Amino acid sequence: MIRLSRTFACAVLTAAYVGTVGCGPSPAPRVEGTPASLEKLSQYGLFVGQMRDQRPAPGVIPYDLNTPLFSDYAEKSRFVKLPPGSSARYHEDDVFSFPVGTVLAKTFAYPIDARDPSRGRRLLETRVLVHQADGWVGLPYVWDEAQEEATLEVAGRFVDVAWVHTDGHGRANNYIVPNMNQCKGCHKVGESVVPLGPRARQLNKEFLYEQGTENQLTHWSRAGVLSGAKRAVEAPRLAVWDDPTSGTLEARARAWLEINCAHCHSPEGPARNSGLDLLSTQKTPAAYGVFKAPVAAGLGSGGRAFDIVPGRPDESILTYRIASTHPGVMMPELGKRLVHEEGVALVREWVASMSADPRPTAENR
Repeated sequence: MIRLSRTFACAVLTAAYVGTVGCGPSPAPRVEGTPASLEKLSQYGLFVGQMRDQRPAPGVIPYDLNTPLFSDYAEKSRFVKLPPGSSARYHEDDVFSFPVGTVLAKTFAYPIDARDPSRGRRLLETRVLVHQADGWVGLPYVWDEAQEEATLEVAGRFVDVAWVHTDGHGRANNYIVPNMNQCKGCHKVGESVVPLGPRARQLNKEFLYEQGTENQLTHWSRAGVLSGAKRAVEAPRLAVWDDPTSGTLEARARAWLEINCAHCHSPEGPARNSGLDLLSTQKTPAAYGVFKAPVAAGLGSGGRAFDIVPGRPDESILTYRIASTHPGVMMPELGKRLVHEEGVALVREWVASMSADPRPTAENR
């Protein structure tokens, strides 16, 4: 296991929060409505009982997404906590607008044996997004070996982990806990840091709460933490990438591409200069890559001419990059050590299913 130096951690923190915190024994940014220094995850009051059990405290709502981001086969548990008496504002397509003081938390864990949940799991980190008066800030908390507490690690960390996969074979990974700058890199839209998952089409699904199963949009509205929401039957719903009953092959492949790639490849994302828009709401084939030439050729293109060549996944830049772990080729660029074999197979199947239309010429491209 490799730990980055505390000197570097302080440099990262100071750069991000000049004038707000120092590099003392317990550096942490100020969070509106909470203690000024939150070095420990327990200080947020998100859980009751033993923290490893991830049982939400009163006022904390667990949630899930229709198609979640692939994170090297790690399992994830998500929670939202809003200031008392406040609510998020519903948007049809965009991420909901959350009030200042909102805390979004996501715990990453690996099962001991993915075939047998009763054997337990190892918690690695909990990423926290806090909505402060001047915007959102992302904070990584790393769990201790005893699984009793998680501590702020502004510089991130690498953690060796091993588990038995669903196929019965042992697997291992040098898991990446991102530093704070990397959190901002993935969550940046325009000039602002924002959440990525909590939007109508991702939350429009059933969830098993302690009180029973209920649609998440309905539950949030009934709990008073979401205002202006449509009824679940009227709201958009994203396909579940690995559930053929949830949507067409195209819908499921594009759902996978949206959550894994569109945080950068969208009109306001960090990679907007590429002209590639992988949001599932984009309806123009050329915009989401069909016969679209890359803005900059090189190692990332693998000698291929277009992002997507209908009927030819082996000739498509998109499938080439999501199947790679080479630092100069792979997409997404951060937080990835392993290839999502099943996700890549899905996207390849979608590209292969497209009609192999004639390639565009220089005149009609």
